Amino acid sequence: MKKALLTLSALALCMAAGSALAKEYKELRFGVDPSYAPFESKAADGSLVGFDIDLGNAICAELKVKCKWVESDFDGMIPGLKANKFDGVISSMTVTPAREKVIDFSNELFSGPTALVYKKGSGVSDVASLKGKKVGYEQGTIQEAYAKAVLDKAGVTTQAYANQDQVYADLTSGRLDASIQDMLQAELGFLKSPQGAAYEVSKPVNDPLLPAKTAVGISKGNKDLKALLDKGIKALHDDGTYATIQKKHFGDLNLYSGK
Repeated sequence: MKKALLTLSALALCMAAGSALAKEYKELRFGVDPSYAPFESKAADGSLVGFDIDLGNAICAELKVKCKWVESDFDGMIPGLKANKFDGVISSMTVTPAREKVIDFSNELFSGPTALVYKKGSGVSDVASLKGKKVGYEQGTIQEAYAKAVLDKAGVTTQAYANQDQVYADLTSGRLDASIQDMLQAELGFLKSPQGAAYEVSKPVNDPLLPAKTAVGISKGNKDLKALLDKGIKALHDDGTYATIQKKHFGDLNLYSGK
C-alpha cells in the first residue's frame, strides 16, 4: 500500500509540474513591424492595429496571458528572437526552409501571395517588364531573397529598405519603378491609401522562393511555446473568433488555407 501511495504521490507531483509548466507564460512578448497595413500598423493615436495585432491579442486572451508588443524592423526579428527580446514574432512572417533552419513556427496564421506594385500606365505589368527598372523591397522578407536570387540576375536594379513605409515613400516619389511585397498588404493597405490611388497591383508572382504560409516565429526548440500557441490558434478557429477577425479586416476573403 505504501508503494502505491508513493507511486500516486509521484504521479501527482508530475502532474503538478506539468501544470506549472503550462502556466509559466504569464506574458507573451510579440515582435512586430508596424509598417504593413492592414496586417500591422499604427493608428493616429499611436496604438497598434491590424489583422495580426487582433489575432495576437485574441490568442493571448484565449491563453489568459498578457500580450506585450515589441516594435522592431523586420530584419531584426530573428536576431531579436535569438537575443530573447521577444517570445514570438507576429508580423506577417512567412514560413521558409531557410528560416526553419534557425527558428521554429506555430501552426498557420494565414496565407497570401506576393505581387508587384507600380504606377498605372508605367509599362510595368510583370517580372519580365522590370528589366532595366528599379524595384524596392523590405529587408529580411521573402521578397528580398527573391529579389537577390531572381531580379538581380534579370537585369533589374533592386533596393532594400528598413520597412515597408520607406519602400512606398520612394515609390511615390519616383525613385522606384515598382515595389514587391505581400499582395494583400498592397491591395488593402497601400492602394486604399491616398498615396496609392495612382498605383496598381500585378497578378501573383509565383516562385518557390515566395511561399504563402505565414505563422508565429518562435525560438528554435521551444516546444512548450509552440504547443501553447497552437492551442490558442486552434481555439480561435473552433469558437469562430478567427472568422470574426478575418471578416473585420478582409470581408468575405478567406486567408486561411487550413494547412
